[in-house]
Amino acid sequence: MDETRTDRLTLRPPTDADVDPIHRIYSDPKVWQHYPSLRHTERSTTERMVARWRAGWENVGLASWIVRLRDTGEVIGNGGCTLIGAGSEPSDAAVWNLGYRIAAEQHGHGYATELSRAGLDAARALRPETPVIAYLVEHNRASAAVAEKVGLELVHRAPDAGNPDPDVLRLVYADRALTDAQLATALH
Repeated sequence: MDETRTDRLTLRPPTDADVDPIHRIYSDPKVWQHYPSLRHTERSTTERMVARWRAGWENVGLASWIVRLRDTGEVIGNGGCTLIGAGSEPSDAAVWNLGYRIAAEQHGHGYATELSRAGLDAARALRPETPVIAYLVEHNRASAAVAEKVGLELVHRAPDAGNPDPDVLRLVYADRALTDAQLATALH
């Protein structure tokens, strides 16, 4: 199994055995303070998500990792870069989406930044011509801080279409200027 190690984390592609620990994280309301309507209430939702990550690994060679603490092996979340806006072939609309979800009790330890740096390195090694983006809601200042720490810059700020709260703003950060097609992918 492909494994990436950082100073404190072990990053691996997902397996079926990861569904339950990931579901515990994704069903925790504390993890969804900034977008509560996305919380997983059904295990089947998590199963489908993990299956999408596995397909990304099979089709592209990179997608979301399962994140474990190196010293204990505990699953604390997922994250990395996932190719969106394209199949397995390059596309003018394709972007790497940098994202993560870390267990609430592990927030504030810098794991998201450590994971994000590894994700950026992996995406740039695999498809350096493809921009890396991070999209988030404006009131999630912690995620914005991670995007900024890893060198992404704010390229878009507008209402978050489809959000149940019409006052929420969507931010898109990127490692370079985006084409209209790439921005459209980021906003989809």
